[in-house]
Amino acid sequence: MDRARLAGFLRARREALQPEDVGLPRGRRRRTRGLRREEVALLSDVSVDYYVRLEQERGPHPSEQTLAALARGLRLSSEERDHLFRLGGYLAPQPARRADHINPGMLRVFDGLGDAAAQVLNHVGETLTQTRLAVALHGDETAYSGLARSLHYRWFADPGSRAHYPEEDHTARSRLVAGDLHAAFSRDGAGSRAAEIVDALLARSPEFADIWRTHPVPGPCRATERLLHPQVGALELQCQTLLDPDLSQRLLVYTATPGSESAEKLRLLAVLGHRPWSSDVRADGGFGDSPSVEELVGR
Repeated sequence: MDRARLAGFLRARREALQPEDVGLPRGRRRRTRGLRREEVALLSDVSVDYYVRLEQERGPHPSEQTLAALARGLRLSSEERDHLFRLGGYLAPQPARRADHINPGMLRVFDGLGDAAAQVLNHVGETLTQTRLAVALHGDETAYSGLARSLHYRWFADPGSRAHYPEEDHTARSRLVAGDLHAAFSRDGAGSRAAEIVDALLARSPEFADIWRTHPVPGPCRATERLLHPQVGALELQCQTLLDPDLSQRLLVYTATPGSESAEKLRLLAVLGHRPWSSDVRADGGFGDSPSVEELVGR
């Protein structure tokens, strides 16, 4: 570990970032060039004292997880992230592991979305970050581990994941999900994360195996997506997708037609926030003992 160069690199990248670059207000009394140390600590989910000690060349040896968090907080490119790891005394992450690192341009767009329902996924369907409203809408998809991090894997391996979509949409969604995974597998080949997911699903899901034998290709994007939510019931949303130039990541933004019932439900979710999901679907489209929209509005 090269403490002096690590400290210098962190300081230089912090000073090169402006509050507007990360969605923070500038304020009237800002004298610091670039971001403040406490702002970087907040963006990286580390303590202010820990980050200050790193910049002062007296901090502990950071773990790979901490360096990855700092790379995200400082909006580093993949090349800059590799350099940070080397300064920290580690080998640069392999390309497959870079799937956890959000591309800086994509992250800047995400930061500007504020209160929208938006999330960033990598090419194998692993959610990298979500806005607060996206968590309320879909649940915390960043909390999964292992193969379950991939929405492709969950769709075929976890029946509960389908409870959030109308049953009549399941067949079409299965082909869409399989086709998306097939595209990732075709790009990455054997030994990749996509191949690992494919092998696991071929061994576990007869439905996936049947679709896979047909060589599915991604079909036209379904701009309208119907969801069944445990708190507010059925929603009909428009899903806009922004692809990164290298196709490694995508930004999904969910909106509802202004004045529609779904728009009202989305507004309500922004107030309610995230609560644990239940896979026990009621006949009226709600879940478990969840209250109705009318009951929620009346509270």
